[in-house]
Amino acid sequence: MKNILSLLFLFSFSTTLSAQDFSAYEKKQFIKGNDTLHYRILYPAKYKKNKAYPLVMFLHGSGERGNDNEAQLTHGAKLFLEPTNRKYFEGIVIFPQCPKNMTWSKYKRSAEKQWAAVDSEGEAPISQQLVKQLMDSLVDNRHVNPRRVYLGGLSMGAFGAYDLLRRYPDFFAAAFPICGIADIPLLVQNAKEVPMWIFHGEKDPVVSPEPNRELYKALMTAGAKDVTYSEYPGVAHDSWTNAFAEPKLLPWLFSHKKRVKKN
Repeated sequence: MKNILSLLFLFSFSTTLSAQDFSAYEKKQFIKGNDTLHYRILYPAKYKKNKAYPLVMFLHGSGERGNDNEAQLTHGAKLFLEPTNRKYFEGIVIFPQCPKNMTWSKYKRSAEKQWAAVDSEGEAPISQQLVKQLMDSLVDNRHVNPRRVYLGGLSMGAFGAYDLLRRYPDFFAAAFPICGIADIPLLVQNAKEVPMWIFHGEKDPVVSPEPNRELYKALMTAGAKDVTYSEYPGVAHDSWTNAFAEPKLLPWLFSHKKRVKKN
């Protein structure tokens, strides 16, 4: 009986996964020289080619790497497909896919295997460079409002999001990194003005929440005016489930516009 119940559970789980329709996310490739970035893109339901929209760029975790151009939609893609969200938060949403043996940023595993050693030396991995070049191309072609570019990521993707923020702080209007780790001194120095909503699980055994606690304190000490840190009691590594369930996440994100610097 126990085995039958287990099989039924697995069947139900697999059916739920297969029943999720992500066909609205168009399959695309961004090619630069000899390098290719696979990505899925969701346009607004009533998309107009002559209008510049907000852009949400979301970087997946290590488990979704590959070249099938599908796995990266596992976490988070459903949120932007919900009819109410598509109606009230019109924007272009992109989920790029990192190749299997690459990462969005450089880091080294710590002795505790909690990925605490961020390596910020030198240029970014080609995967991150392609993400930035893709965003640049959308802005240059006037498909995206340059004042409303938003960045998110989970786990390995949050590592990459933090690295993008500290490299290009003037490019983003707001960011929501989930269970990642940043180069704290560099991020605070370069990106303290970028609005951030940071998420982590208290019991995360994969990526310790302690660095994000330290990051939040450092940002506040440095005078950051729009930073929120949400840590979920008892939650392990999958704090993205809680983050995506936050009813204020999208209203908060889409409320931000990058300030126009005066000469």
